[in-house]
Amino acid sequence: MSELVTGEAVALELRPAKLPSRALAVLLDLVAAVTLYVVVTIALVAATASLDQAAQTAISLAVFLLLLVGAPIAVETLSHGRSLGKVACGLRVVRDDGGPIRFRHALVRGLIGVIEILMTMGVVACIASLVSSRGRRLGDVFAGTLVVRERLPVGPVGSVPPPPPWLAGRFSGLDLSAVPDGLWLAVRQYLTRIRQLDPQVGHTMAERLAADLADRTGAPVPQGVPAAAYLAAVVQERQARDARRAFGHGVSGAAAMGGGPAGTSGPAGVYAPPPVHRAAPPTAYPSVPAAPSHLAGSSSPSVPSAPSVPATPATPVSPPSAAEGPSTGFVPPA
Repeated sequence: MSELVTGEAVALELRPAKLPSRALAVLLDLVAAVTLYVVVTIALVAATASLDQAAQTAISLAVFLLLLVGAPIAVETLSHGRSLGKVACGLRVVRDDGGPIRFRHALVRGLIGVIEILMTMGVVACIASLVSSRGRRLGDVFAGTLVVRERLPVGPVGSVPPPPPWLAGRFSGLDLSAVPDGLWLAVRQYLTRIRQLDPQVGHTMAERLAADLADRTGAPVPQGVPAAAYLAAVVQERQARDARRAFGHGVSGAAAMGGGPAGTSGPAGVYAPPPVHRAAPPTAYPSVPAAPSHLAGSSSPSVPSAPSVPATPATPVSPPSAAEGPSTGFVPPA
């Protein structure tokens, strides 16, 4: 991932394009431009056959500059950094801060590209791209741009489950500028492995990460929102902001789905809190052994529906006095 930092001090998770994909995109652009240049040149030669040599040379030079220099600049400016070859390879030209390029960026890239790509057959551009850690050529260095990948290859890393639909737009006003990259990485790793964790352990981890994230953002976790769903919604909000800064358009996903207000429906799937197992209430008192045979004839006061207790020898009980109050009839077990 590239270490692009926006004006709000937010690092963008963008992958810079390397030399093979960039070379393929440039080759496709050159094939399209040269094909158009040859067709236009043949038509102009047939149309200007009656002109003198100087006029034909001037027209040929103008066509060369227009099709091989001006056309790529215009295409990148109007498409915000996406030429024909870059669209085919899933690439895009962005600024150093991740924003869309403007005319001045495309102009500098196009003029320097004439020297390092057309005049040197791409040798200078290849050397500069190999030396740069981000795969940038000289035109990107002088223009302050970077070529990134829009379509990331599918890898073995698990994807982050989307948050519940009822959290759509809940954290759109959250300040994420103070969240460090290490905490973002920890949250993403937890969400990608949430299905592999024990429910109780995962719930504990989610609560700890949600507390750290709430401390960094300055806003507490909303009541009734599970910690795992809160983490997924905040991560998706950050990805949507990165995409809007880099590509200038919104993103589709759980943020675009409708949903009721928080608390109207519980979370489903991996974000449901673990079930709470409560101990069963005691049912009955344990049975007691029967009275000995030599005490079988004895009698003792008993309470209806009370458990059986060992019989004890009858002892004379004096009637309660007025100070002691009326008798309750309860006899403690022996």
